[in-house]
Amino acid sequence: MRRQRKAKIVATLGPASTDIAVIRELFEAGADVFRLNFSHGTHDDHRERYDSVRRVEAETGRPIAILADLQGPKLRIGTFAVGKVAVRAGDRFVLDSDPTPGDGTRVHLPHPELFRAASAGQSLLIDDGKVRLAIESVSSGSIVTRVVNNGTLSDRKGVNVPDAVIPIPALTDKDRKDLDFALSLGADWIALSFVQRPSDIVEAREIIGTRAGVLSKIEKPAALLQLDEIVRVSDAVMVARGDLGVELPPERVPGVQKRILRVCRQLGKPVVIATQMLESMIDSPVPTRAEASDVASAIYDGADAVMLSAESANGRYPVQAIAMMDRIAIEVERDPLYRNMIDAQHEAPLSTRQDAICAALREVTQIIGARATVTYTSSGATALRAARERPCAPIVSITPNLDIARRLAITWGVHSTVSPDVQSVDEMVAAATRAALVEGYAEPGDQITIAAGMPFGQGGTTNLLRVAEVGGTAQDLALSGAAFAQEPKVTAGV
Repeated sequence: MRRQRKAKIVATLGPASTDIAVIRELFEAGADVFRLNFSHGTHDDHRERYDSVRRVEAETGRPIAILADLQGPKLRIGTFAVGKVAVRAGDRFVLDSDPTPGDGTRVHLPHPELFRAASAGQSLLIDDGKVRLAIESVSSGSIVTRVVNNGTLSDRKGVNVPDAVIPIPALTDKDRKDLDFALSLGADWIALSFVQRPSDIVEAREIIGTRAGVLSKIEKPAALLQLDEIVRVSDAVMVARGDLGVELPPERVPGVQKRILRVCRQLGKPVVIATQMLESMIDSPVPTRAEASDVASAIYDGADAVMLSAESANGRYPVQAIAMMDRIAIEVERDPLYRNMIDAQHEAPLSTRQDAICAALREVTQIIGARATVTYTSSGATALRAARERPCAPIVSITPNLDIARRLAITWGVHSTVSPDVQSVDEMVAAATRAALVEGYAEPGDQITIAAGMPFGQGGTTNLLRVAEVGGTAQDLALSGAAFAQEPKVTAGV
């Protein structure tokens, strides 16, 4: 099964999409990556969904990525004696270390690190910014604030601190348990929430190692202060516009999104745009025109993937939401303006052998009108560097490693296949032309471009560029397809 677009779609699984029949429909409608949100659900829930995705993968023979999204260090206020209280602009309100249930003048704040990080003149945002508090003074056990707007406070609502870097660990005790569980399942990507600094990723990497890719969620303004460094030490990035849109003024979010996209493109790291993309489809079978434009804008800007959250997790129309996102992406990529914009955003290659080869790959592909670009990769590096160049032809990635094929499912333009490693250039060319034929990207007589690293089987050695003509007849294609079918692909229980 080949997609008719280069941008990828991430679908969050939840109560509305636990059944394997629904997950199968989501995949057929266009989902390339499935997200397990560890902010909700039990380990048993996530295991069931994980197993269902792997069954669909085995049925279809297509590598599917699974993203485990950790909750992260979410800050929350304590409880109130009456459940909720009304506050009015101008009221004095205190957050303190006293665990006694709160009232209309104070509430417990069970995060001592916040007392050390906050200072007068900063703001606290409660319940996704519905109530804003201006900090007037801070002591070792209390934060005295002035209410900025009328609102209601209730038990355990979230606290955002947009003006400070909070000295809290990147992984909570819950995150560590969830991370161990996700890795034991075999998750392909681990998403880190509320990343503030590069050391947050380094801490997680020490646990994860090479077992999964590390995706950093940019949702705090503090992360923007070290954005380049965070992207460099990450394997992928998500523009998580939920909390980011709470802590930043709404008018700044579009510009920040474009900045993150640009840095990720420059460094060749996949980037996912997320949150409220088709929000109205939680309850409606069609999106608003503004939502369709939002998805389209992310595609025009060259995002690797766009993501659905509640729309597919607990909405009434999960399959329709995926199908709508698929149709929007296809329509954008058919627009001649899309190619112009992608080319205009093209970043100069880095001064590396890999980038030099992949930059030449892009140029040769365009000059000769190659129908497909084939990359040989054992680590995924060649396919990622090729995707950074945004070539006009689809990228057929050949790897002997199923886990790498799955991980690449999040990357722009990459169609992953699993095939035994090759031992010579002749074998490489034969396998590349066969893959382009069998996967439906080329026909006999078409030209393809090939990038690989020699010696074969060693990661990070991209140093070979080859142009090949796809030979054979329809009968040869049938025989080739039969032979290809005997090679190891995705099997149940892997």
